[in-house]
Amino acid sequence: MVATSGDFVTKYPIATKRALRAYLKAADICAREPDRVARYLVDRGFEPRYEIGREVLQSLPYTRWRDSDPEDTLRFHALRLHEVGMINTNPQKLIAQRTDGRFLKELKKELKA
Repeated sequence: MVATSGDFVTKYPIATKRALRAYLKAADICAREPDRVARYLVDRGFEPRYEIGREVLQSLPYTRWRDSDPEDTLRFHALRLHEVGMINTNPQKLIAQRTDGRFLKELKKELKA
C-alpha cells in the first residue's frame, strides 16, 4: 500500500509517479531475485539470518500489484475497517473522494514484463 496527501500529488505529480515507480520496481526485484535481496537485507543488518530472509521473500506475493484491482483491494480493507469502527467514512465515498489510480494505471502499462 502506498499513500500520500492529495496536496503532495497535486504539487508534485512527477515526484509522486517516480516514487511509485521505485516502489513497484523494488517489488519486482524482490520477486525476481530473492537471493540478492536476502543478501542485501543481511548485509544492511535488517535481517541477521540469510535463510529466513530468503524464505520470507519467496513466500510474499510481490507481483500481486500487477494482477489485483486496487479499487477492489481498497474497498475490501475499507469495509473491514468501517465494520470495526476504525474509519467513519463510507468505503465507497472514501474511494470516490480520496483515491487516484491514474499513476498506477500508467505505470502498469510502462512496467509490463
